[in-house]
Amino acid sequence: MTLRRTPFHALASAMGAQMGPVGGGFLNVHSYGDVQAEHLNTRTNVGVQDLSTMGKIDIKGPEAEALVNHLIVNNAAAMAPGQARYASVCAPDGGIMDDLTLFRLGAEHFLVVSGSRNRLKMRDWFSSHATGRRAYVTDITAAIAFPTIQGPNSRALLQSLIGDADLTALKRWHFTSGTLDGTRVMISRTGVTGELGFELFVPADEAAGVWNALFAAGGAFGLKPYGVKAMFTLGLEKLYPAHGIDMDESNTPFHVGTDAFVKFDKGDFIGRDALMRVRDQGTPTNWVGLTLTGETPAPDLTPVMVDGRQIGHITYSDHGYSVGKLLASAHIAREFAVEGQIVTVLDQPATVTRKPFFDPEGARLRS
Repeated sequence: MTLRRTPFHALASAMGAQMGPVGGGFLNVHSYGDVQAEHLNTRTNVGVQDLSTMGKIDIKGPEAEALVNHLIVNNAAAMAPGQARYASVCAPDGGIMDDLTLFRLGAEHFLVVSGSRNRLKMRDWFSSHATGRRAYVTDITAAIAFPTIQGPNSRALLQSLIGDADLTALKRWHFTSGTLDGTRVMISRTGVTGELGFELFVPADEAAGVWNALFAAGGAFGLKPYGVKAMFTLGLEKLYPAHGIDMDESNTPFHVGTDAFVKFDKGDFIGRDALMRVRDQGTPTNWVGLTLTGETPAPDLTPVMVDGRQIGHITYSDHGYSVGKLLASAHIAREFAVEGQIVTVLDQPATVTRKPFFDPEGARLRS
């Protein structure tokens, strides 16, 4: 099957992008040749990544809110227009089908942004549950380009280009609209790097102009592009779980520490009963961070050991370029998921952490 290309494909390729499949039937940037440099520039200055492969599902109608609330664990009814929320979509047994971001565009209008890998699954899930409801589900992925601008200089760069929106006043998990180089864009203060950052929703047929405007102005702010590999190392330093890597339908939000986003008091939703049982019984494992020793990241599913006994496995391991350490995430037995616990990985000692490796207090997000 021919993989689809994003609206930024040719522009990114001209900048030396190394492309590969990213899920959902798309090809996109894995890196620009130096993951460490991409990572560190995003932490130090500002980076841009093409996230157009993520699913964009438009939901509108008198029963749009009821549909969304039936399918997500968070509470769409508590949102005002202009707000965004993180949420999981769970199966009836509580397993995580995907984690996504929900945007309330109006009283009867929502936008769901799903993971690239689960784009088609979420499109079909929302569409099937809309049957019989006055709610209309449209996959608008191809119509919307989705660049994310992340890093301490992201606000200054965007504000230099957008004169009709106050980005200083824009709070995290909120969005607004503005004009960038003549193109009307939606600007959301969201992202998965742990940095001050913004995600832009851009009409696909005007994407090239926005990309070129960003780079024409970006030199003064240190703007450089980054790819999926740097996105994962940035997320690992913040201990952000990724679907398909750290979680899947065999895990619930309680297994990966995203249970704070489960709103039982909103009423019924798919997976509610199963999640209540997990809440009350607890989970046998917890998802944690590990600081490793050695020079090479541990392969996925590498056993985590204590006293010669396997207590869990690695989900992802890579270099923490900002902290100068080799890092990993892992599911391990709950009794060992204690800050400072020493375990063994590949015959080398490793240390458990329950908090982000980088900026654990989240000060940079609040910048």
